Amino acid sequence: MLLFDTANKILNRLKKIYHLATCTTCQRILKELKPGKDFILQDIKTEKITPAQLDEMKKLAGSFEALFSRVALKYRSMGLNEMTLSEKDYRKYILEEYTFLKRPVILIGDRIFIGNAPKNVAAAKAAMKTA
Repeated sequence: MLLFDTANKILNRLKKIYHLATCTTCQRILKELKPGKDFILQDIKTEKITPAQLDEMKKLAGSFEALFSRVALKYRSMGLNEMTLSEKDYRKYILEEYTFLKRPVILIGDRIFIGNAPKNVAAAKAAMKTA
């Protein structure tokens, strides 16, 4: 029980942003959010997402599909738009190619904010103030 409580305390304090440093949209959102020193920023191009990290994101998001970007250029060029993808496929492609992660992914405790929709960014910003 103590180990479970410790793990929950660590998760509840986790503040992390998965982003792409070369993406102007991610740069704009980071500038808007102004994450403090208590946030860990992970550039997914230079520091690949691990299977454990992706599985943790999936637990919070509910599915790998929710984390998958269909606007990535490779989505069409690889013909994925013409395929029926499974959860296993979404996981595989995100791990193989960073561009398939919908960005940014913001973790604040046990909450997750995925993508750059204005409503989502606003919700993350509000959560950052109360975290």
